[in-house]
Amino acid sequence: MRGWFRLTVGLLAVVLGALWTVSGLGYVEGSVLTDRRIWAAVGPVLVLIGLVALWFGMRARRRRG
Repeated sequence: MRGWFRLTVGLLAVVLGALWTVSGLGYVEGSVLTDRRIWAAVGPVLVLIGLVALWFGMRARRRRG
């Protein structure tokens, strides 16, 4: 079950990080994040954290599988 949790959290982090990045760069209008450089910097960091969580989730699933 831990593998599924890590995969879900990782996928959510990747999607949210990508959204924060494009919002921070000004590609998404109508958000409080739009054109804020901090979100353009935090977004890729969250994407990397999500990718690491996905990697660990895949490893946990393979070991149990």
